[in-house]
Amino acid sequence: MEEYLRPGEFIDSDAPEVVSLAENAAKGLKEKLQTGVRLYYAVRDGIQYDPYRIDLSREGLKASSIIRKGFGYCVAKAAVLAAACRACGIPSRVGFADVRNHLSTERLRKLMKTDIFIYHGYTEMFLEGKWVKATPAFNLSLCDRFRVNPLEFDGKKDSLFHEYNRDGDRHLEYVRDHGVFADLPYETIVAMFRKHYPGYFKAENSEAGSFEKEADREEEAGGLRG
Repeated sequence: MEEYLRPGEFIDSDAPEVVSLAENAAKGLKEKLQTGVRLYYAVRDGIQYDPYRIDLSREGLKASSIIRKGFGYCVAKAAVLAAACRACGIPSRVGFADVRNHLSTERLRKLMKTDIFIYHGYTEMFLEGKWVKATPAFNLSLCDRFRVNPLEFDGKKDSLFHEYNRDGDRHLEYVRDHGVFADLPYETIVAMFRKHYPGYFKAENSEAGSFEKEADREEEAGGLRG
């Protein structure tokens, strides 16, 4: 378990920002199970999911950098949760899978030119003798806008993906699993993103909250897809 407890380049669990987040979220808790659950919600709702403002630099994908910015996409938020867990003595690692996302905004679909999200990130924590998966990507306010029930996590069973939205329509499907890692496989992720989404990284960065605002507009117009 040693490699899942020590700091990594991206899962920089010894960084002041990570330590502060972990200590504040887990204040007063002694049991690892309760701590893991508390950390999950702190990252899920405390850091905004933003698929438009992705910084693929080495510095930009560090957990400490994401905490300072206050936003990140699935890979970044998975790294933050893993780092916070390690800061609290919980072995953790990050996992990746390609998923088919049936619900996104028109602009995001045009930029990506596909409904397959490659290297979707999640976190695994070692709690009560077993590895448990947790996906802290989508914050509560975003789920409300997309009419998706937020992923809950009790530390005992996997909380992996939103299979259906609130209307019973298919939302996410896991297509291919890439396994788990002690730290972000940086070169692979960057190479795959640039290969599969060449137009995405040519687009200008959006203002804060653009993704949620787009969801609001499309929901009002009856065009939010499920």
